[in-house]
Amino acid sequence: MKLNELVRYCDERLEAETFEDYCPNGLQVEAGDEVTRIVSGVTASLAQVEAAIADGADLLLVHHGYFWKGEPAPLTGMKGRRVRQLMQSGLSLLAYHLPLDAHPEIGNNAGLGQALGIAGQPLAPKSLVWGGDLDIVTDGKGLAELIAEKLQRVPLVLNPDKPIRRVAWCTGAAQGYIFEAADAGYDAFISGEVSEQTLHLARELDTAYFAAGHHATERFGVMS
Repeated sequence: MKLNELVRYCDERLEAETFEDYCPNGLQVEAGDEVTRIVSGVTASLAQVEAAIADGADLLLVHHGYFWKGEPAPLTGMKGRRVRQLMQSGLSLLAYHLPLDAHPEIGNNAGLGQALGIAGQPLAPKSLVWGGDLDIVTDGKGLAELIAEKLQRVPLVLNPDKPIRRVAWCTGAAQGYIFEAADAGYDAFISGEVSEQTLHLARELDTAYFAAGHHATERFGVMS
């Protein structure tokens, strides 16, 4: 099909224009007019670009693309090599960041909840933080085992002795939303990454925190 038709469909499905983001959402690199094969991945690294080329794709769909706010604009060095490889190989790049986190059906947060078997929903309209209740009360060890089983990655657990029934989550680099989760009365918060300060936040907010991996928690959107 035509590349512009596919881009238009994705833009509309994900309501891309309604988000204020840290990068442009949608078509980031246009390397051809037609799309016959798509490869998807979390991040448009050089290895991902080369894998898509080897697979015969002419479109790469990712969550983490290029041209982030604050980064140098010139297409030199690593950035230049990535874009040059795309253009020379006729591989266009389509990227959606926050729209692919927030979508209520095919977004990363929706997918993480489904994978864990937690019936959840956004804490507020357009919120990136989701929450839901477990079927039974557990603790940090029990929830960590569930996360490890479903994501194939053992999470780091902070404040593990907290009894857990209500769970909130936001995929990727969203550990700062632990405040929002705690304020809303959730016993635990799941995200991707962890910093030194998060240990103290989890203890003082009396909220269990699970660092389940940025990549591991953000595969669901592009897969959907």
